[in-house]
Amino acid sequence: MDPLLVITNADAGPADDEAFERALKVLRERASVEVAATGDPGELDGVLHRAGSRRIVVAGGDGSLHAVIAALYRRRELADSVLGLLPLGTGNDFARGTGIPLDVEEAARVVLEGTPRRVDLVVDELGGIVVNSVHVGAGADASRYGARWKERLHAIGIGKVNLGKLGYPVGAAITAFSPPALRLRVAVDDEVVNDVDSRVLMVAVGNGSTVGGGAALTPDADPRDGVVDVMISHATGPLARLQYAARLGRSSHEERDDVVSVRGREVSISGEQFWCSADGEISGPERHRTWHVEPAAYSMVLPAPAAGG
Repeated sequence: MDPLLVITNADAGPADDEAFERALKVLRERASVEVAATGDPGELDGVLHRAGSRRIVVAGGDGSLHAVIAALYRRRELADSVLGLLPLGTGNDFARGTGIPLDVEEAARVVLEGTPRRVDLVVDELGGIVVNSVHVGAGADASRYGARWKERLHAIGIGKVNLGKLGYPVGAAITAFSPPALRLRVAVDDEVVNDVDSRVLMVAVGNGSTVGGGAALTPDADPRDGVVDVMISHATGPLARLQYAARLGRSSHEERDDVVSVRGREVSISGEQFWCSADGEISGPERHRTWHVEPAAYSMVLPAPAAGG
């Protein structure tokens, strides 16, 4: 087994520490393991600088995976990297969409026994990357407000034991009370699928199928098929929003008449000011953004395919 460099978040909480130790025990039974805890981009860059040919294992959630892949992409080292994942985050949506077990000990066995498979990456016009999903409108606003409240609530508690994780439910509640209704032009592979005369609640560009810890926003998205799934919701009225949310909880929202779903390799969004949430990273306000798919951009160790699959 190749030696492993396990990169973890220096700010992880006690429950994560316990699960992480269980996963490390599994890995160390069959591989040489070095653990590196990073707390900022500079530390992460230093760790990657000395990674050499070792397989990189990310111990964390979607945000941690985004940070490592973004750094490797910036260093022009992503294409030759083989990554593994121990899902220790809150949402773990990339793991859900690729079949990586959410139980960290089982995920550690996938790192040891799984199959490296090429995975797509979504890249914007500025060189920013999206591993799982980027969305505009209601979802991005909820993430933006949630990040603010997470920071505020993080101060309530002792050390790593605090109320920070309540920030995102608070953000979702604020957005539900005052949701956006944006005039946006959305083009997929140069074909306009929504123009500014039709207001939208949200637009999702999915490389993976779920967001927010399992909400199947783009349920058929597959990060290995060379395209992204684009979902546009026009549910801007009060009753329509409630019905849309109920359908979203059952993964049947795409059956609604006010939801448009398409696939493509490039997506452009423009119009009035909007915020973006890319794997939970907030940017904006924006007037225009474009994303394209880079097929088979890197290798991720995934569960071995079933016989005949």
